[in-house]
Parts: sequence; C-alpha cells; structure tokens
Amino acid sequence: MGASDPEVAPWAPGGAAGMAGAGAGAGARGGAPAGVEARARDPPPAHRAHPRHPRPAAQPSARRMDGGAGGPGPGDNAPTTEALFVALGAGVTALSHPLLYVKLLIQVGHEPMPPTLGTNVLGRKVLYLPSFFTYAKYIVQVDGKIGLFRGLSPRLMSNALSAVTRGSMKKVFPPDEMEQVSNKDDMKTSLKKVVKETSYEMMMQCVSRMLAHPLHVISMRCMVQFVGREAKYSGVLSSIGKIFKEEGLLGFFVGLIPHLLGDVVFLWGCNLLAHFINAYLVDDSFSQALAIRSYTKFVMGIAVSMLTYPFLLVGDLMAVNNCGLQAGLPPYSPVFKSWIHCWKYLSVQGQLFRGSSLLFRRVSSGSCFAME
Repeated sequence: MGASDPEVAPWAPGGAAGMAGAGAGAGARGGAPAGVEARARDPPPAHRAHPRHPRPAAQPSARRMDGGAGGPGPGDNAPTTEALFVALGAGVTALSHPLLYVKLLIQVGHEPMPPTLGTNVLGRKVLYLPSFFTYAKYIVQVDGKIGLFRGLSPRLMSNALSAVTRGSMKKVFPPDEMEQVSNKDDMKTSLKKVVKETSYEMMMQCVSRMLAHPLHVISMRCMVQFVGREAKYSGVLSSIGKIFKEEGLLGFFVGLIPHLLGDVVFLWGCNLLAHFINAYLVDDSFSQALAIRSYTKFVMGIAVSMLTYPFLLVGDLMAVNNCGLQAGLPPYSPVFKSWIHCWKYLSVQGQLFRGSSLLFRRVSSGSCFAME
C-alpha cells in the first residue's frame, strides 16, 4: 500500500528537454566557426558533474519510467525488474500459503480437533482451540506436506495478474508527482495531496482486484475441499468450466463487493490517519521526524487492517458458499442470500473476527463450529 511510487521521476519533463537541446546543439556544430568548434568539442553541460545542475544525472529514472525508449540504457531492464518483482511476490506467496490455508479453514468453521483446557493470564480455566502449528500438523497427517499447498496455483496466478495489472496501469496512467506532506503545508493543500494520491491507489487496487478475483474464488474453493474431501475443483481450466456452467459469469465474482469495500476503507483510513499524524502531530523541528513519518503508514496499516477484517471474512465465506462443497453448506454455514445476510449472521453469532487470530484461539460463548 505504498503511497509513493519510486519509479516516478519529477524531473522527467525537464530532463527530456535537456536531452533534446543537447541533440539540437550537436547538429548545429557543422557550420560553426573554429572557436565555436573548439568549445563544442567539450562535453555538453548535461554531462558535466556540476553541483548546481544535478537533475540530468538522474535521467535514467525517466527512461526507466517509459520502458527504455530512445536507445539502450538502464531503461531496457524495466521488464526484467517487473518480472523480478513478480517472481519475488510468488516466492512470498508460496511461503505464506500454509498460513492462509489454515486461516481459511478456520474461517469456514472447520475444527477437526477438540479444544483443550488451559488457563488465561488471570488464572481462569478456558477452552483453547488448536493453534496454527497444531492445525498444520493435522493437515500434514491427512494430506502430507504437499497438502499444505492445496490451492496454491490459482493463488499464484491471481497475485501475478494483480501485479501485472498494477504495473500496466502505472504505465498507461502515470501518477503525478507526489510531494512529501509536512505540517508546513496548510490544511487544504496537504489534504488535496493525500486525496489525489489515495484516489490513484484506489483506482489501481479496485481494477486489479476485479480482474484477479475469479482466480481468487477458484483458489478458495480448492482449499476448502479439504473439509469434505472433495475433488470438484482440481485445476484452473476445469474449475473455470465448472463455475461458468453451474453459476454463470457472476459465479466468478461472488464475494467481490465486500473485498472491494474492505480495500477502499483500508486505503482511505490508512492514508488519512497517517496524513493527520504526520502533518499535525509530528513537528518538522523534531530530529527524528522523517524516521517517524516513514513508519506511520505501516503502523496505521496494521491497525486499519484489523478493523477491516470482517470484510475479508465475509468475502471469503461468500466465495465458497453454496458452491456444492461441504464447507459452504450446513452445518458449516447456512446458504446466504447476499453478503449483507452473511455479515448479519456472523454479527449475531459474534463471529465477525473468526480466524483473525491463529495462535491463541479461545472458545467464546457464541462460538459455533463444526467438529468431525
């Protein structure tokens, strides 16, 4: 959820003009006097290391932004850099997949192991559900170690499609220069900067979410097949055919609305909170102001993500609800008419944050989970 794009080169227009001017000067040297020719043989100002003209030295960033047009140079590595980021993202996704897998099974209410009796910090006896590690060991016992990566392929494809979509949109709709907001800006000006930046992020996130959501639905359904030991969704292409045949085109977008709402609330909440803290609570005279501002959005992201978790839960439950799998049917879940119906049901049961904790999972009074 980075606010600023490091690929943006604020000096790109000026740098391009400098390069064009240098080319025109080079072409005019043919008919110049001898004295001028001698001076023309000197390196052009754009290539001198002059302390008062630092901008042209960063011109490779401008070429990197437009994909390296205009000849060989650092910009030629732009596709390689984008592919590297996609590959790194795929590695992180694969490593974190068991965590998401266990979390989803808990979200749908699958509790194959009974709770154990323990004590809380006050010394009271409470019932604890199995933690992530215990749950993961159970999956390994049933499906082997490879079973921890059920549904990984469509998830990798979904994340890669989302990353490529965002990168393509940045090229088609390059962001304007994003300036650092400080408390020296007046409230109206600084707020406009944040609104403009957040609107741009929201556009990219919503478009990438909509395009990648069908693969997300397939991934969710592949994973919850562990509950009923089904094999209905075995591959991406066959899953696409089954969903289209049974549910039509809308079947690929079940659960999309709560996910989009969660993304929008997260972006605006995180960016606005970080803005007000950085601009009005962190004074520029403080020696560590820059360091504090660099971590504000990260901390706010953690806080806001906890508040928007119900949107994630409802979206994932709707993706697997009434799709022919045991995890989306009673007794695990009623058949929901809409995501609002799902939200109200979870709210009444006190389960809007089910699955948000994977280590210390205490059985609450309103818990309702299915046991094998």
